[in-house]
Amino acid sequence: MSQRIVIVNTGCANISSVRFALERLGVSVEVSDQEKVIKAADKVFLPGVGTASAAMQSILQKQLTPTLQTLTQPVLGVCLGMQLMVSTSAESSAGEIDCLKLMPGAVKRMQANGQRLPHMGWNTVSSATENPLFAGIDDGTYFYFVHSFAVPVYEHTLASCEYGQPFSAAIGHNNFYGVQFHPERSGDAGAQLLTNFVNM
Repeated sequence: MSQRIVIVNTGCANISSVRFALERLGVSVEVSDQEKVIKAADKVFLPGVGTASAAMQSILQKQLTPTLQTLTQPVLGVCLGMQLMVSTSAESSAGEIDCLKLMPGAVKRMQANGQRLPHMGWNTVSSATENPLFAGIDDGTYFYFVHSFAVPVYEHTLASCEYGQPFSAAIGHNNFYGVQFHPERSGDAGAQLLTNFVNM
């Protein structure tokens, strides 16, 4: 039974790389910003690159917020997409902005303690709990990151990473999951994580 996998066209995202990564796994993918297509999907990806304020503006213009907030199937936010899932983000010159509020949490500027930002390159990820997203992926596996803002470690952290201080590498609440790293650029481990999500 083939699944309907939909990548939400947020209008600001690096959608093609996520799509190609899924297609390499033999998964067929649709890219859409249409409510009925998104709601009919078996699994939904919420990618994002750029700034939270630009992404939220695009999502609001496309009137996607209520659609995303009412999804009941598994949803995976990637990189900025993960950050958009929580309540607020400090990534704006105007101070905090409202995000999608799919789960509690706040995005803060990273305190890298003298290390340069953005945090860019390979770093190890440790699972906080047994969870299906990281099935078959060893603790301490390397994933690829590019970001200057992060969600601090808190009750919805599924996996953490350290750069100057610990931050959430993956978060989850109900049917919503997010990863701060780029699985589509993380080799075999990223492919395994995408496969785990598709198979949920």
